[in-house]
Amino acid sequence: MKPLVLFAGGEARWPDWQGPLAEALAAAGVKAEITTEAPAGKVDFILYAPGDDTPGDFTQFTRCRAVFSLWAGVERIVTNPTLTQPLCRMVDPGLTRGMVEYVAGHVLRLHLGLDAVLAAQDGRWNPVAPPLASERPVAMLGLGALGEACARALAGMGFEVLGWSRRPKSLPGIACHHGRDGLRHALGRAQIAVTLLPATAGTENILDAETLTWLPRGASIINPGRGSLIDDAALLAALDSGQIGQATLDVFRTEPLPADHPYWRHPSVTVTPHIAAETRPATAAHVIAENIRRSLAGEPLLHLVDRQAGY
Repeated sequence: MKPLVLFAGGEARWPDWQGPLAEALAAAGVKAEITTEAPAGKVDFILYAPGDDTPGDFTQFTRCRAVFSLWAGVERIVTNPTLTQPLCRMVDPGLTRGMVEYVAGHVLRLHLGLDAVLAAQDGRWNPVAPPLASERPVAMLGLGALGEACARALAGMGFEVLGWSRRPKSLPGIACHHGRDGLRHALGRAQIAVTLLPATAGTENILDAETLTWLPRGASIINPGRGSLIDDAALLAALDSGQIGQATLDVFRTEPLPADHPYWRHPSVTVTPHIAAETRPATAAHVIAENIRRSLAGEPLLHLVDRQAGY
């Protein structure tokens, strides 16, 4: 009997995933049936993205071998007490590439002062060259799959990258720090800080009224990670005082960002609508197919979530 794979990623996403999933499973040598509807007791694997039309109670999936998140973040499922099956987060080459391009693009935009250049097209010649990348320290808060890829890309362009993670980590060419003291050191040197941490109790408001003062005056922030990483009121106050010079924000506590939110009107804030990185079916389907193959073969799953850590 073919294993039954339930696509519980939302009806609107199914047309984009149906073809890539079938092709990826065939390429992996996995003969499986993929469906959007099935009796819970017959489902072997669940492909999941949170939504009103996706499962909330996993106890009914009595023979399910694993749940595969279609998103990199799992904060909206990892705390579900009914989920006892192994949970894997999405680490997709396409998603990673998109995040690297977003982070690198906005770091370069801030580094080169492109906003000021574009605003000063007034006929006056102002030949002020920006510093070299090696003179612009960048803090990368979060050294998981996405943070590491972005840190390596920035280091490859010559930036001094100060990595920070909650647990000790070592990466060639990256000065890695951890813990509260390490966070203070990394922020204390950084002219640009990028937040790519998961949303957990330990990372909520990691940039708050205190830690924002650890950055050099006028430093910039890029947040493509999670909205809960930043205390919004503290950031707005730091922007108004000049402690923070510019913030580029892609993720928010409430999405879509309400039209009356102060971020939209603040002259030192750039809002992007959660576009930094998107799971791309053409590449992500192969990650899922490989994990299904591994499960059926009794091999360790890729990107297994640590329930206690929350990611």
